[in-house]
Amino acid sequence: MAAGILRQLMLVILLAIIIDIGLPIAAQQKGQYLPGQFELNSGVTPEPGFTYANLSINYFADTLKDGSGHTVPAIGTYNLWGIENVFFYKPNFEALGGKMMFGIIAPTFANGSVTEETLGLQAGGFGIADIFVQPLTLSWKLDRADVWVADGFVAPTGRYTPGATDNIGSGYWGNQVMSGTTVYITRNRGTSANLFTDWEQHGSKETTTGPNPSHLTPGQTFTMEWGIGQVLPLDKQFHKLLQAGVIGYDQWQVSSNSGLTSSGLPASAVPFYSSHAIGFQTNFILPPKNLNFYFKFLPEYAAKARVQGRTIAFGGSYTFRIPKPKAPPSTGRIPEIPAE
Repeated sequence: MAAGILRQLMLVILLAIIIDIGLPIAAQQKGQYLPGQFELNSGVTPEPGFTYANLSINYFADTLKDGSGHTVPAIGTYNLWGIENVFFYKPNFEALGGKMMFGIIAPTFANGSVTEETLGLQAGGFGIADIFVQPLTLSWKLDRADVWVADGFVAPTGRYTPGATDNIGSGYWGNQVMSGTTVYITRNRGTSANLFTDWEQHGSKETTTGPNPSHLTPGQTFTMEWGIGQVLPLDKQFHKLLQAGVIGYDQWQVSSNSGLTSSGLPASAVPFYSSHAIGFQTNFILPPKNLNFYFKFLPEYAAKARVQGRTIAFGGSYTFRIPKPKAPPSTGRIPEIPAE
Protein backbone atom coordinates (compact mmCIF):
# COMPACT_ATOMS: atom_id res chain seq x y z
CA MET A 1 0.00 0.00 0.00
CA ALA A 2 2.84 2.33 0.87
CA ALA A 3 4.45 1.54 -2.50
CA GLY A 4 1.19 2.44 -4.28
CA ILE A 5 1.00 5.78 -2.46
CA LEU A 6 4.63 6.45 -3.35
CA ARG A 7 3.99 5.77 -7.03
CA GLN A 8 1.00 8.12 -7.02
CA LEU A 9 3.09 10.80 -5.32
CA MET A 10 5.82 10.40 -7.94
CA LEU A 11 3.24 10.73 -10.73
CA VAL A 12 1.90 13.93 -9.16
CA ILE A 13 5.43 15.34 -8.92
CA LEU A 14 6.16 14.36 -12.53
CA LEU A 15 2.96 16.02 -13.76
CA ALA A 16 3.87 19.17 -11.84
CA ILE A 17 7.28 19.23 -13.52
CA ILE A 18 5.67 18.79 -16.95
CA ILE A 19 3.21 21.59 -16.29
CA ASP A 20 5.78 24.01 -14.84
CA ILE A 21 8.57 23.39 -17.37
CA GLY A 22 7.41 21.34 -20.33
CA LEU A 23 4.17 23.10 -21.19
CA PRO A 24 5.64 26.55 -21.80
CA ILE A 25 8.00 24.92 -24.30
CA ALA A 26 5.47 22.98 -26.35
CA ALA A 27 1.92 23.99 -25.49
CA GLN A 28 1.69 27.70 -24.73
CA GLN A 29 -1.32 29.20 -26.49
CA LYS A 30 -0.79 32.92 -27.02
CA GLY A 31 -3.09 35.64 -28.22
CA GLN A 32 -3.24 36.98 -31.76
CA TYR A 33 -1.79 40.45 -31.18
CA LEU A 34 1.98 40.92 -31.46
CA PRO A 35 3.13 43.91 -29.34
CA GLY A 36 5.22 46.70 -30.84
CA GLN A 37 2.77 48.08 -33.41
CA PHE A 38 1.76 51.30 -31.63
CA GLU A 39 3.60 53.43 -28.98
CA LEU A 40 4.32 57.02 -30.14
CA ASN A 41 1.29 58.81 -31.63
CA SER A 42 -0.92 55.89 -30.59
CA GLY A 43 -3.94 58.19 -30.32
CA VAL A 44 -3.43 59.79 -33.74
CA THR A 45 -5.68 58.65 -36.60
CA PRO A 46 -5.37 59.59 -40.29
CA GLU A 47 -7.07 62.64 -41.70
CA PRO A 48 -10.20 61.98 -43.83
CA GLY A 49 -9.23 60.02 -46.91
CA PHE A 50 -7.46 56.78 -47.82
CA THR A 51 -4.40 55.63 -45.87
CA TYR A 52 -1.91 52.90 -46.67
CA ALA A 53 0.65 51.78 -44.11
CA ASN A 54 3.30 49.11 -44.26
CA LEU A 55 4.69 47.54 -41.09
CA SER A 56 7.56 45.06 -40.95
CA ILE A 57 8.00 43.53 -37.52
CA ASN A 58 10.50 40.98 -36.25
CA TYR A 59 10.41 39.17 -32.91
CA PHE A 60 13.53 37.16 -32.04
CA ALA A 61 14.07 35.07 -28.90
CA ASP A 62 16.51 32.42 -27.73
CA THR A 63 15.52 32.36 -24.06
CA LEU A 64 12.63 30.45 -22.50
CA LYS A 65 11.00 31.41 -19.20
CA ASP A 66 8.87 29.23 -16.92
CA GLY A 67 5.73 30.30 -15.07
CA SER A 68 7.82 31.99 -12.37
CA GLY A 69 10.00 33.94 -14.78
CA HIS A 70 13.06 31.71 -14.37
CA THR A 71 15.15 30.71 -17.39
CA VAL A 72 14.51 27.15 -18.63
CA PRO A 73 17.27 25.25 -20.48
CA ALA A 74 16.24 25.15 -24.15
CA ILE A 75 17.84 24.81 -27.56
CA GLY A 76 17.01 26.80 -30.68
CA THR A 77 15.56 30.19 -31.48
CA TYR A 78 12.18 31.71 -32.27
CA ASN A 79 12.49 34.19 -35.13
CA LEU A 80 9.15 35.55 -36.38
CA TRP A 81 8.85 38.01 -39.27
CA GLY A 82 5.60 39.68 -40.22
CA ILE A 83 4.94 42.14 -43.05
CA GLU A 84 1.58 43.88 -42.71
CA ASN A 85 -0.29 45.81 -45.39
CA VAL A 86 -2.73 48.17 -43.67
CA PHE A 87 -5.58 50.03 -45.37
CA PHE A 88 -7.84 52.62 -43.73
CA TYR A 89 -10.71 54.71 -45.05
CA LYS A 90 -11.93 57.69 -43.07
CA PRO A 91 -14.96 59.51 -44.51
CA ASN A 92 -15.35 63.21 -43.89
CA PHE A 93 -18.38 63.11 -41.61
CA GLU A 94 -18.98 62.90 -37.87
CA ALA A 95 -20.72 60.41 -35.58
CA LEU A 96 -21.14 60.90 -31.83
CA GLY A 97 -19.00 64.01 -32.07
CA GLY A 98 -16.09 62.15 -33.65
CA LYS A 99 -14.89 60.76 -36.97
CA MET A 100 -15.59 57.21 -38.14
CA MET A 101 -12.96 54.99 -39.74
CA PHE A 102 -12.82 51.53 -41.31
CA GLY A 103 -9.73 49.38 -41.73
CA ILE A 104 -8.31 46.04 -42.81
CA ILE A 105 -4.89 44.43 -42.49
CA ALA A 106 -4.39 42.09 -45.45
CA PRO A 107 -2.43 40.49 -46.81
CA THR A 108 0.01 39.87 -43.98
CA PHE A 109 3.02 37.77 -44.86
CA ALA A 110 4.71 35.82 -42.05
CA ASN A 111 7.14 32.95 -41.59
CA GLY A 112 5.38 31.50 -38.55
CA SER A 113 2.48 31.82 -36.16
CA VAL A 114 2.40 34.52 -33.50
CA THR A 115 0.29 32.22 -31.29
CA GLU A 116 2.76 29.31 -31.21
CA GLU A 117 6.13 30.26 -29.71
CA THR A 118 8.22 27.09 -29.99
CA LEU A 119 12.00 27.33 -30.00
CA GLY A 120 13.68 25.71 -32.99
CA LEU A 121 10.53 24.58 -34.83
CA GLN A 122 10.03 27.01 -37.70
CA ALA A 123 10.20 25.35 -41.07
CA GLY A 124 7.34 26.65 -43.16
CA GLY A 125 8.82 29.64 -44.98
CA PHE A 126 6.69 32.71 -45.67
CA GLY A 127 2.94 32.42 -46.16
CA ILE A 128 -0.21 34.51 -45.84
CA ALA A 129 -1.34 34.93 -42.24
CA ASP A 130 -4.75 35.68 -40.73
CA ILE A 131 -6.82 38.70 -41.80
CA PHE A 132 -7.61 41.49 -39.34
CA VAL A 133 -10.73 43.61 -39.94
CA GLN A 134 -11.50 46.80 -38.02
CA PRO A 135 -15.08 47.61 -39.03
CA LEU A 136 -15.67 50.40 -36.54
CA THR A 137 -13.42 53.13 -35.15
CA LEU A 138 -14.48 56.41 -33.57
CA SER A 139 -11.88 59.14 -33.08
CA TRP A 140 -11.91 62.56 -31.46
CA LYS A 141 -9.49 65.48 -31.80
CA LEU A 142 -9.42 67.58 -28.66
CA ASP A 143 -7.40 70.70 -27.93
CA ARG A 144 -4.66 68.81 -26.07
CA ALA A 145 -5.38 65.18 -26.94
CA ASP A 146 -6.25 62.74 -29.72
CA VAL A 147 -8.39 59.74 -28.71
CA TRP A 148 -9.94 56.77 -30.50
CA VAL A 149 -11.76 53.54 -29.64
CA ALA A 150 -12.33 50.58 -31.95
CA ASP A 151 -13.47 47.01 -32.27
CA GLY A 152 -11.88 44.53 -34.65
CA PHE A 153 -11.76 40.82 -35.33
CA VAL A 154 -9.27 38.24 -36.60
CA ALA A 155 -10.44 35.77 -39.24
CA PRO A 156 -8.36 32.53 -39.17
CA THR A 157 -7.51 32.50 -42.87
CA GLY A 158 -3.82 31.63 -42.45
CA ARG A 159 -2.49 28.09 -42.82
CA TYR A 160 -3.14 26.01 -39.71
CA THR A 161 -3.02 22.26 -39.06
CA PRO A 162 -3.15 20.85 -35.50
CA GLY A 163 0.30 19.67 -34.47
CA ALA A 164 2.10 21.07 -37.53
CA THR A 165 5.42 22.89 -37.16
CA ASP A 166 4.87 25.23 -40.12
CA ASN A 167 1.64 26.99 -39.13
CA ILE A 168 1.21 30.60 -40.23
CA GLY A 169 -2.30 31.28 -38.91
CA SER A 170 -3.74 30.98 -35.42
CA GLY A 171 -6.51 28.48 -36.17
CA TYR A 172 -9.21 30.41 -34.28
CA TRP A 173 -11.38 33.52 -34.46
CA GLY A 174 -10.60 36.44 -32.19
CA ASN A 175 -12.05 39.79 -31.18
CA GLN A 176 -10.11 42.86 -30.05
CA VAL A 177 -11.42 45.93 -28.23
CA MET A 178 -8.86 48.70 -28.60
CA SER A 179 -8.18 52.30 -27.64
CA GLY A 180 -5.49 54.86 -28.37
CA THR A 181 -4.68 58.12 -26.59
CA THR A 182 -2.12 60.83 -27.25
CA VAL A 183 -1.95 63.67 -24.72
CA TYR A 184 0.03 66.78 -25.72
CA ILE A 185 1.97 67.91 -22.67
CA THR A 186 3.17 71.18 -24.19
CA ARG A 187 0.94 73.79 -25.78
CA ASN A 188 2.71 73.53 -29.15
CA ARG A 189 1.99 69.75 -29.20
CA GLY A 190 5.68 68.92 -29.41
CA THR A 191 5.86 66.73 -26.29
CA SER A 192 3.37 63.89 -25.96
CA ALA A 193 2.41 60.98 -23.71
CA ASN A 194 0.82 58.01 -25.47
CA LEU A 195 -1.13 54.90 -24.49
CA PHE A 196 -2.62 52.06 -26.54
CA THR A 197 -4.70 49.21 -25.06
CA ASP A 198 -5.97 45.96 -26.58
CA TRP A 199 -8.26 43.41 -24.92
CA GLU A 200 -8.44 40.11 -26.81
CA GLN A 201 -11.14 37.44 -26.60
CA HIS A 202 -10.51 34.16 -28.42
CA GLY A 203 -12.49 31.40 -30.05
CA SER A 204 -11.78 27.67 -30.07
CA LYS A 205 -9.09 25.89 -32.10
CA GLU A 206 -8.47 22.22 -32.87
CA THR A 207 -5.41 20.77 -31.14
CA THR A 208 -5.71 17.22 -32.53
CA THR A 209 -7.25 15.69 -35.64
CA GLY A 210 -9.37 12.58 -36.07
CA PRO A 211 -12.99 11.52 -35.59
CA ASN A 212 -13.10 13.17 -32.15
CA PRO A 213 -10.62 16.06 -32.25
CA SER A 214 -9.59 17.91 -29.10
CA HIS A 215 -10.25 21.63 -28.81
CA LEU A 216 -8.64 24.46 -26.87
CA THR A 217 -9.77 28.03 -26.22
CA PRO A 218 -6.87 30.38 -25.38
CA GLY A 219 -7.38 32.70 -22.41
CA GLN A 220 -8.04 36.39 -22.86
CA THR A 221 -5.07 38.75 -23.29
CA PHE A 222 -4.55 42.40 -22.33
CA THR A 223 -1.82 44.46 -24.01
CA MET A 224 -0.68 47.96 -23.12
CA GLU A 225 1.76 49.96 -25.25
CA TRP A 226 3.07 53.36 -24.17
CA GLY A 227 5.50 56.07 -25.20
CA ILE A 228 6.76 59.53 -24.30
CA GLY A 229 7.94 61.46 -27.36
CA GLN A 230 9.43 64.78 -28.42
CA VAL A 231 9.13 66.39 -31.85
CA LEU A 232 12.12 68.37 -33.17
CA PRO A 233 11.50 70.58 -36.25
CA LEU A 234 14.19 70.20 -38.91
CA ASP A 235 13.22 73.42 -40.71
CA LYS A 236 11.52 76.69 -39.84
CA GLN A 237 8.40 75.85 -41.85
CA PHE A 238 7.78 72.58 -39.92
CA HIS A 239 7.82 70.68 -43.21
CA LYS A 240 10.28 68.13 -41.84
CA LEU A 241 10.03 66.76 -38.32
CA LEU A 242 12.10 64.34 -36.29
CA GLN A 243 10.36 62.62 -33.39
CA ALA A 244 12.10 60.47 -30.79
CA GLY A 245 10.99 58.89 -27.56
CA VAL A 246 11.08 56.18 -24.97
CA ILE A 247 8.52 53.41 -25.58
CA GLY A 248 7.47 50.10 -24.08
CA TYR A 249 4.84 47.40 -23.91
CA ASP A 250 3.31 45.08 -21.33
CA GLN A 251 1.20 42.03 -22.19
CA TRP A 252 -0.62 39.69 -19.81
CA GLN A 253 -2.82 36.64 -20.12
CA VAL A 254 -5.79 37.54 -17.92
CA SER A 255 -8.02 34.44 -18.02
CA SER A 256 -7.42 30.70 -18.05
CA ASN A 257 -7.23 28.50 -21.12
CA SER A 258 -9.88 25.82 -21.50
CA GLY A 259 -9.99 22.48 -23.30
CA LEU A 260 -7.08 20.13 -24.01
CA THR A 261 -3.57 20.66 -25.35
CA SER A 262 -2.21 18.57 -28.22
CA SER A 263 -0.63 16.24 -25.64
CA GLY A 264 -4.02 15.63 -24.02
CA LEU A 265 -3.33 17.57 -20.82
CA PRO A 266 -5.80 20.16 -19.47
CA ALA A 267 -5.06 23.51 -21.08
CA SER A 268 -6.03 25.25 -17.83
CA ALA A 269 -2.85 23.80 -16.28
CA VAL A 270 -0.62 25.89 -18.57
CA PRO A 271 0.74 28.89 -16.56
CA PHE A 272 -0.44 32.39 -17.49
CA TYR A 273 2.10 34.16 -19.71
CA SER A 274 3.31 37.77 -19.67
CA SER A 275 5.99 39.92 -21.28
CA HIS A 276 7.42 43.40 -20.69
CA ALA A 277 9.69 45.56 -22.86
CA ILE A 278 11.18 49.04 -22.94
CA GLY A 279 13.07 50.66 -25.81
CA PHE A 280 13.07 53.62 -28.19
CA GLN A 281 11.36 54.89 -31.33
CA THR A 282 12.35 57.46 -33.98
CA ASN A 283 10.02 58.96 -36.60
CA PHE A 284 10.79 61.04 -39.68
CA ILE A 285 7.64 63.00 -40.56
CA LEU A 286 6.71 65.08 -43.62
CA PRO A 287 3.36 66.71 -42.69
CA PRO A 288 2.74 68.52 -46.03
CA LYS A 289 3.11 65.20 -47.87
CA ASN A 290 1.17 63.17 -45.27
CA LEU A 291 4.14 60.82 -44.92
CA ASN A 292 5.53 59.18 -41.78
CA PHE A 293 8.47 56.76 -41.46
CA TYR A 294 9.45 55.07 -38.21
CA PHE A 295 11.80 52.62 -36.50
CA LYS A 296 11.35 50.86 -33.13
CA PHE A 297 13.59 48.71 -30.95
CA LEU A 298 12.05 46.97 -27.93
CA PRO A 299 14.12 44.49 -25.89
CA GLU A 300 12.10 42.56 -23.31
CA TYR A 301 13.34 42.75 -19.72
CA ALA A 302 10.93 40.19 -18.22
CA ALA A 303 8.64 37.35 -19.28
CA LYS A 304 6.75 34.42 -17.76
CA ALA A 305 5.66 31.09 -19.29
CA ARG A 306 6.89 32.02 -22.76
CA VAL A 307 9.99 33.01 -24.71
CA GLN A 308 11.79 36.28 -23.95
CA GLY A 309 13.46 38.28 -26.72
CA ARG A 310 13.31 41.59 -28.56
CA THR A 311 11.09 43.32 -31.12
CA ILE A 312 12.18 45.44 -34.09
CA ALA A 313 9.55 47.25 -36.17
CA PHE A 314 9.85 49.68 -39.07
CA GLY A 315 7.67 51.04 -41.83
CA GLY A 316 5.76 54.04 -43.07
CA SER A 317 2.37 55.43 -44.01
CA TYR A 318 0.80 57.74 -46.58
CA THR A 319 -2.63 59.38 -46.53
CA PHE A 320 -4.45 60.60 -49.64
CA ARG A 321 -6.59 63.28 -48.04
CA ILE A 322 -10.14 64.19 -49.06
CA PRO A 323 -10.17 67.10 -49.73
CA LYS A 324 -6.46 67.85 -49.91
CA PRO A 325 -5.94 70.98 -47.78
CA LYS A 326 -3.79 73.98 -48.59
CA ALA A 327 -0.61 74.35 -46.57
CA PRO A 328 -1.43 76.55 -43.53
CA PRO A 329 0.84 79.44 -42.56
CA SER A 330 3.43 78.74 -39.88
CA THR A 331 2.13 79.43 -36.35
CA GLY A 332 4.97 78.00 -34.25
CA ARG A 333 2.76 75.03 -33.42
CA ILE A 334 3.63 71.48 -34.47
CA PRO A 335 1.34 70.55 -37.40
CA GLU A 336 -0.86 67.48 -37.42
CA ILE A 337 1.31 64.35 -37.43
CA PRO A 338 0.28 61.65 -39.93
CA ALA A 339 -0.78 58.39 -38.34
CA GLU A 340 1.58 55.41 -38.48
